Amino acid sequence: MKKSICSFLCLVLAILPLHAQNEKSPKTPFTKMYFNVWKEAARHCTEVAVAMPENLYSFKPTPESKTFAQQIVHIGASVKLLTQRYVEGKNVQPSEPNAQSMSKKDIINFLQESFNYTSKVIKTINQEQLDELCEMYHSKNTVSRAFALFYVQDHMANHRAKANLYIRMNNIKPPEYTW
Repeated sequence: MKKSICSFLCLVLAILPLHAQNEKSPKTPFTKMYFNVWKEAARHCTEVAVAMPENLYSFKPTPESKTFAQQIVHIGASVKLLTQRYVEGKNVQPSEPNAQSMSKKDIINFLQESFNYTSKVIKTINQEQLDELCEMYHSKNTVSRAFALFYVQDHMANHRAKANLYIRMNNIKPPEYTW
């Protein structure tokens, strides 16, 4: 009996690292390629959020514009929303926290939680799910869930570019884009 328990425990201990490794790396050829692109985009966006001093998080170039804080919170909220809606096929509605009630640290944590959510989806989604089609909400274009990942990144890059411009408008050198 002791021998079989010991053998079972050895087997479990041998399998656990393999399971953990599978959760750390994407499952499909597409997601293995895309994941590094996503990580770089998320890293650069976080650098933009960090570069703006907290006292300028309320800056906005025009009365109708979002503040810098609202731009970054919008990125965080929309990355998760678009991943859930288009990549995972969930029926979710937009919901953004109030950026005015958040500190810079809170906003950056919110942003990183959102990036981590999408990273986990990229790592765990399977090929069958990636091949499913979805209809984009505004454009009504039909695309694969794999292609929808590019939309998530494109939307993030659009708002990151706006936030980057806010930094420049305040005579602050923005983080250098490296790719």
